[in-house]
Amino acid sequence: MNSLYDFLETNSMYVVLLIVLIIWIGIFVYLKSMDSKIKKLEQD
Repeated sequence: MNSLYDFLETNSMYVVLLIVLIIWIGIFVYLKSMDSKIKKLEQD
């Protein structure tokens, strides 16, 4: 468990960037799904 703390301490910037990237991917996927649902409603 101590090695995990060492890893997070030395690579904290990469951990933050990874979290931000995951959040942006989630937003993009959500918007794409909403767009497809809206297009389906417009066709009906």
